[in-house]
Amino acid sequence: MSVRQSLLAILDQGPCYGYQLRAEFDRRTGSTWPLNVGQIYNTLERLERDGLVERGEADEQGHVYWAITDAGSAEVAGWLSSPVERGSGTRDELAIKLAVAATLPGVDLAAVFRAQRAASLARLQELQRSTSTATAPEGPEQLARALVIDALISTADAELRWLDQAEQRIAAHPQHTLALELSTDRPKRGRPARVVV
Repeated sequence: MSVRQSLLAILDQGPCYGYQLRAEFDRRTGSTWPLNVGQIYNTLERLERDGLVERGEADEQGHVYWAITDAGSAEVAGWLSSPVERGSGTRDELAIKLAVAATLPGVDLAAVFRAQRAASLARLQELQRSTSTATAPEGPEQLARALVIDALISTADAELRWLDQAEQRIAAHPQHTLALELSTDRPKRGRPARVVV
């Protein structure tokens, strides 16, 4: 999730102060990823440093309004016209946990899978209930929330399918699991070579 670009895109509509940006972000994402105000102000300060926004004067209530610059508007246009690149190096905590668990002696892998499957299924059902109780999107806020919830449902569903696949892969190769002992090779100092996937 790009908080930076999202805040810039909101500011492209007009100047806002910090709490207003927070409320606008919530409205546009269906309140599914709450931001704390400190995160917003830190982001605004970095955007100012980068010349993408300008800090205005405080109004009579003490609100400091932030306005986007031409460079900021160009950044928003570039962000909106570019696809989201999912990096190959993105860490997936669940995948790492299962990969490590599969190589450790004494780990009940079936229990690990059961626990995760139960949690993932509960999350999916919770998301599905939230969409079944919602009315059809009647306005932009409802549509934004529906889009985000649909994406979360698809992700939860994909996670369950991946868990099935991973469990089948492990079952097909039982000789490879739980067989990785600590290496006696001494690692070289420095960072390991980067592996491109």
